[in-house]
Amino acid sequence: MLRKCMTTAAALVLTLGFTVSASADCGADHKAKASQAKAETKSTIVETAVAAGNFTTLVAAVKAAGLVDALNGEGPLTVFAPTDEAFAKLPEGTVEGLLKDKEALTAILTYHVVSGSVMAADVVKLDKAQTLNGQNITITSKDGSVMIDNAKVIKADIQASNGVIHVIDEVILPDADTEE
Repeated sequence: MLRKCMTTAAALVLTLGFTVSASADCGADHKAKASQAKAETKSTIVETAVAAGNFTTLVAAVKAAGLVDALNGEGPLTVFAPTDEAFAKLPEGTVEGLLKDKEALTAILTYHVVSGSVMAADVVKLDKAQTLNGQNITITSKDGSVMIDNAKVIKADIQASNGVIHVIDEVILPDADTEE
């Protein structure tokens, strides 16, 4: 039952947030730019998502999973955040079910988060990244578009004081076979 719930919930929650660890070839110039952006940005990832207004489902899921403090922490983190519109594409009742299953919701949300602040220019150099739930996301770049698993990055490099948000158009899900 948990596997079925996770599969349905994963589709919903995965879209909520995701991070990619920085690659070793990020240069000093990128690090300097990231430090400067951090100094200029005062809002955390969660505060930035709330202010944007199109991540209400994601924010509700983060709150329900008890992950607000983690996403407001020092970081840095990179989050691949599905919009409310992306969540609306999920089967009816999926989001509500996930909000009631903290374990499944947490597994899905942590699938979207990896330690590190990875800007779009660096994301396109990667083919995968390990998420905080231990699984990898697949990253592909073709014809000027970047895909994270089955989701397209529709807006990149939204900077926060503790990382960066890349907006995606679909909810992504971890491999249910490795979930307990």
